[in-house]
Amino acid sequence: NGFFHLHCEDPKFSLGSSACPSSWPYIDVNVGTMISADFATAAVLISFGVVLGVTSPLQLIVMTVVETIIFVVNEVIGRDFIGAVDAGDTIFVHLFGAYFGLAVVRVLYNPEHAKSEKEGSSYSSDLFSMVGTIFLWMFWPSFNGGAAAAGDAQQRAVINTYYSLCSCVMAAFAFSALVTPSKKFSMEHLQNATLAGGVAVGACADMMLT
Repeated sequence: NGFFHLHCEDPKFSLGSSACPSSWPYIDVNVGTMISADFATAAVLISFGVVLGVTSPLQLIVMTVVETIIFVVNEVIGRDFIGAVDAGDTIFVHLFGAYFGLAVVRVLYNPEHAKSEKEGSSYSSDLFSMVGTIFLWMFWPSFNGGAAAAGDAQQRAVINTYYSLCSCVMAAFAFSALVTPSKKFSMEHLQNATLAGGVAVGACADMMLT
């Protein structure tokens, strides 16, 4: 992201101008850029969830490098040229990461993977995954509000995210028991659907919702 926003040592002067005291470009490292790096990491993690069990470690490294570059280019085009507003990065992180992962899986598709005995979850993997879901649920408001404008917009992002998360938790538990043949809660539903509200409200989290 820094390569698209190179500037002079003194930001008041443009890079390459005679007024710029140094010919070396500068890349800012601050809270904003660190949050952007966090979002880029989240996009790769989402894609990782799609390709889990399909790729080798070497393929994951290649995917991470390629996806990070494409992620930044996509975000610069969307924010700087199109002017898209996405406070919680629902569009640029979650949608991008999901579709990028699906594209990678389509390229690396192997019918033998579906027949593997390792396909599916176990008690221990479900337990650890649920612990991760709880932490994600607790910190999702800060994820959506972190990049919002300081002040009222940031407060709205946190409150709207909490409301959305609470409503999707109740809906997830209700529909999980409704659609499961045994009328019991499904761990797969609870691990993912309870976070769907945070993702859904992300793009408009800092707006006034009714």
